[in-house]
Amino acid sequence: MTSVAIQTAEPRRRTSELTGVQIAVLFFVLTLLTSIPVWTHPLPPLSDYVNHLSRMHVIAALERDPLLARFYQVNWQIVPNLAMDLIVPVIGRFVNIYLAGQIFTVLIFVNIMSGTLALNRALFGRWSAVPLIAFPLLYNYVFLIGVMNYMFGIGLALWAMAAWVWLRERPWPLRLIVSALFGIALFFCHLFVLGVYGIALLAFELRRMWIHRDQPLARRLIDFCATGLPFIPVIPLLLASPTMRLAAENDWQQRGKIDGLMFVFTVYSDIVAFAMIGIVVTAGVWAVRRGLMRVHPFCWFMLAVGGLVYLILPRVLFSTYLADQRLPIALAFMLIACIDLKLRHQIVRRGFIAVLLILLGVRLIEIDATWSNLSAGTTEFRASIKRIKKGSKIMVAYADRASGDDVKDLGFVHAACIAMIERSALVTTAFTVDGKQVLHVRPEFHDFVDTDDGTPPSVAQLIVAADRPADNMPAFWHNWQNRFDYVYVLFTEDEAPNPDPENLTLVQDGERFQLYRVNSSALAKTASSRGAR
Repeated sequence: MTSVAIQTAEPRRRTSELTGVQIAVLFFVLTLLTSIPVWTHPLPPLSDYVNHLSRMHVIAALERDPLLARFYQVNWQIVPNLAMDLIVPVIGRFVNIYLAGQIFTVLIFVNIMSGTLALNRALFGRWSAVPLIAFPLLYNYVFLIGVMNYMFGIGLALWAMAAWVWLRERPWPLRLIVSALFGIALFFCHLFVLGVYGIALLAFELRRMWIHRDQPLARRLIDFCATGLPFIPVIPLLLASPTMRLAAENDWQQRGKIDGLMFVFTVYSDIVAFAMIGIVVTAGVWAVRRGLMRVHPFCWFMLAVGGLVYLILPRVLFSTYLADQRLPIALAFMLIACIDLKLRHQIVRRGFIAVLLILLGVRLIEIDATWSNLSAGTTEFRASIKRIKKGSKIMVAYADRASGDDVKDLGFVHAACIAMIERSALVTTAFTVDGKQVLHVRPEFHDFVDTDDGTPPSVAQLIVAADRPADNMPAFWHNWQNRFDYVYVLFTEDEAPNPDPENLTLVQDGERFQLYRVNSSALAKTASSRGAR
């Protein structure tokens, strides 16, 4: 009897699915592993991240820091770009701003992955570990750009879509109310993730219309059009937002569409990206050939609608760059949620976990190794910040205006904004664009910063601006040698010469940057000439 019992129990053990508790434990462990580079690098080399983090510090410290209050003010407005602004300063009341930024970054990871799991659960009716395969994609090129509000909004869009699928066959008022609430929340996260939610809803409802094509067309059209009702509350918000002033600032570029697709997988190494793609494709083909994998039909409608939108999207939309190229990563998490894999057999479960750990391990090694190599430059830059007097005004320039595109230089693009945190400084590159951010400079310093979110001037352009200023130059370039206290020159070569000894004195020559102090003699000369007039 005992041997029979053992024989009958053995197949059950081998053919059991992962339980909800096991999936939750696996989710927790993978989140901890994925977060290691974030916790070990207080200032990760993400392009826009430090600029956003500096804004969070100003919002949190403005009332108690008179030097910052001299330069900046917060104008709370209806701006579709507020997720970080509303969350991080609150966290910053209890911890330092660097730790607050790390916590928010990990919240992004948790939000995206839990949303992917929830959407998969809504589509297939049971919890599955398959969406965990998306963990390695949390580090992607769009994340390296540092568009934190958009990344946070991707997770919320996944949760919104999961709620829509779950409530689709329930009473319509509940579904529309919940969708409207999600729509408003997505609007304040980022306008583009509201668009992602709209794409997903359109794809899901087109599929539903096709499934019920035997029903009267009028009834199906009414039901389909009702999907747009939750977006109505967003319309007055957008019309009342200063962001509408940027509606005409668009730019279509067809080149770079392939790059946008690669941004899903590529971080620092193309070899790593192609290796990961190869592993996933190989494992997927193996699972399909053995009848272990199925794809929800929503996936194909999502591919069709999302692909069409991606092709027609402009590169710049509402004066915001990467409008099209940031879309594929959001669609990738949606599509992964559409995959189901039979994990009843022990060999399949072990194979799945092995592939997941290999992919995640390769990605984490790539990230951590690269960030560790780049941390020396970050440490050196932060050390140079301490040589700046508190309350100073800082001009940022490039050695070459075409620089800053290399993925390993992204951490330097906005590094000067650290001075806002540690030296209460005014920095020309701080994000203070009306319609995009709620942080603005005070009127008397409006001409000291780049209010158009453009590329900093090159050193050559600064020299021309000092000697022969022109009306077509941005306002903050004019008379810079008499208005700013320091100049950061980024992306310099080793031992680059002083570009303007008459106006600048070298303070620190770092790797890929130089810090100059504006000569007081130039300021005095200008002051005396004004007095003579």
